Amino acid sequence: MAALFGFHMPTFSFPGVSNDKLFDRVLENARAAERAGFDLVTVMDHFYQIRGIGPETEPMMEAYTTLSALAAQTSRIKLGTLVTGVTYRNPALLAKMVTTLDVISKGRAILGIGAAWNEDEHNGYGTEFPPIAQRMDRLDEALTIAKLMFTEERPTFEGKYYRIERALNVPRPVQPGGPKILVGGGGERRTLRLLAQHGDIGHWFGGNLEDLKRKKQVFEQHCVEVNRDPSEVLLTVGLMLVLAENERDARKLLDGLTPERRAMAVTTTVAQAAEIIGQYMDAGFGGFTFNNNVLQTGESIALAGELIQTVNGSRVPA
Repeated sequence: MAALFGFHMPTFSFPGVSNDKLFDRVLENARAAERAGFDLVTVMDHFYQIRGIGPETEPMMEAYTTLSALAAQTSRIKLGTLVTGVTYRNPALLAKMVTTLDVISKGRAILGIGAAWNEDEHNGYGTEFPPIAQRMDRLDEALTIAKLMFTEERPTFEGKYYRIERALNVPRPVQPGGPKILVGGGGERRTLRLLAQHGDIGHWFGGNLEDLKRKKQVFEQHCVEVNRDPSEVLLTVGLMLVLAENERDARKLLDGLTPERRAMAVTTTVAQAAEIIGQYMDAGFGGFTFNNNVLQTGESIALAGELIQTVNGSRVPA
């Protein structure tokens, strides 16, 4: 089975690019990813830049406005967030926004969602930042509401934090059953259980392969408990593989990363990266995301396209 490859854009900082040209560069990268054979383009759902990527004062465009603009100017690649914080938007409104993205993109939207964590931007924007247990409860209710609004004509739901009453969601999603739901995060007690209950895709932000195998076993046990076939859920991993054709290019790419990211990065050739990914696939992981702070140019994105072809052994879609 072919692996899914995602091109993730956690940064909108491009040296020498002015604000009026910023989206042009984002679109250029998204189109390059589409040409290279990536299956999915994602953006963060943050209002400030996050630690590990750059200073919080760096540019950060609003996620769903950006995705809608990309949807109108791409043709094949799926689009979503990695991931929306449950506290940022009323879940019914979020389901409406993702449905609208699905309509604009002609059936290419994904709902990516998680429990949220960045307290600074909550404080800055005056958004409530409840304790983690409450955020997980809200995530459970939000996932329930989203699925209802994707699949039912006039759903009603009343939870502890959210409610809908015969909610309309017209126009309906283009995708039968609505956009796939991606649950981000690897919390073993709650997040992985919610993935087993509600999710179509799980995304874990990197980690040692042996640790991920153990986490996968925890997820599979949750599936047993909620009577879910784990093979119905695609498990994806964010990899810090720095693709380079030579040592000079590798050093240049590494120099552009924060110290935290540089410590995590592994410099590889296409052949070496394909071997590494093969080990993850053998362990049951079927999707891999690469960041635009590593794949910074059309040339580096095209090199990732060679990796996609090597791993999947098929022609890149036109």
